Amino acid sequence: MTATAPTPTLSAFDATRMPRTALVTGAGTRLGKAIACHLAQSGWRVAIHYRSSAQAAESTAAACATLNPSVQPLTFQADLADSNACDALIDAVGQAFGQLGALVNSAALFEHDDALSTDQASMAAHWQANTLAPIRLTQRLYHHLIDKDGCGAVVNLLDQKLWNMNPDFFSYTLSKSALKTATTMLAQALAPRLRVVGVAPGLTLTSHMLSDEAFQALHKLSPLGKSSTPEDVAATVDFALRNASLTGTTVLVDGGQHLMKFDRDFSLM
Repeated sequence: MTATAPTPTLSAFDATRMPRTALVTGAGTRLGKAIACHLAQSGWRVAIHYRSSAQAAESTAAACATLNPSVQPLTFQADLADSNACDALIDAVGQAFGQLGALVNSAALFEHDDALSTDQASMAAHWQANTLAPIRLTQRLYHHLIDKDGCGAVVNLLDQKLWNMNPDFFSYTLSKSALKTATTMLAQALAPRLRVVGVAPGLTLTSHMLSDEAFQALHKLSPLGKSSTPEDVAATVDFALRNASLTGTTVLVDGGQHLMKFDRDFSLM
């Protein structure tokens, strides 16, 4: 009978054993791109994930290389609706860079439904993209760190909406609420080898559902007179990855929007 090698254990999180390589999902556009660029500028080696926007991902990689010529960003394609693809993504990044220390779960599905229109298909799609995929990637990173006897950190992008509830985007909100709970539970279960932190932006970028004028007006609806910018969010993600004492909590980056009551989602106001 062959003896099984014991799993390496740690008595405490060791920041010196955390590789400065970060995988950012959904990094071809919007917040994911801003986060990837900020991390590259801060000295991280960045793995840029995309599902179908290969050209946008290459643009992010070029921007990262311009901001910091000493880093070598690489792009990786994966459909995170496939759990096996989540595993393969972590494995591919680990193999390409030698070691992976950080994961930023930025990719998300955000499609409108409400309490009366939500159905199995909508719920399943949001659950897979916004909850299960980040969990699966975190699981695989944890096993990667065990194999390398390293430490790491995960940042889950959440939403100030979870602290300031309204009934719009029903499936999206439920899936992000589940990810918020998972952030706490994963932090408990995977410590001290892996830290898990949430970052919750406010209204940060406009969309096809808002005019520029409406976005500017809504962006000012907070106690500080402005909500978050992409750079605000990216800097907070970087802080969460670097701070070796931070786990199992969420940092709200929203200008205080979560302190105000909104009856509708911003995009529908």
